[in-house]
Amino acid sequence: MQIPQNIQADAPTAKRSIRVKPATCKRVREALLSLGGEAHRSMVIEHVARNLGHDVRQIPEELQQEVIVSFEATWRDERKRAAFGFHLPFGEGSHRWGIMREEAFAA
Repeated sequence: MQIPQNIQADAPTAKRSIRVKPATCKRVREALLSLGGEAHRSMVIEHVARNLGHDVRQIPEELQQEVIVSFEATWRDERKRAAFGFHLPFGEGSHRWGIMREEAFAA
């Protein structure tokens, strides 16, 4: 009996690390502003996907992860958070995302 060699399909796949892209952060910011300044992250992802021409019923997993990673990484970086205005209205771990308005920065 012959033992089968590792088949490519059976080999574990390494996930590509997702980079934070400034363009994605800008899209998230624009989505939040157009959604009234605050929304559940799934709504933000749908808004970004729709603006990129995707069918919101089948949003690519990679795009979803890119949006989530971009928001979270930017929110964790104090300098970038100030630049984009990202905040979590209900605290860390919440999926409700928000954007600080310019008026809030002045106060």
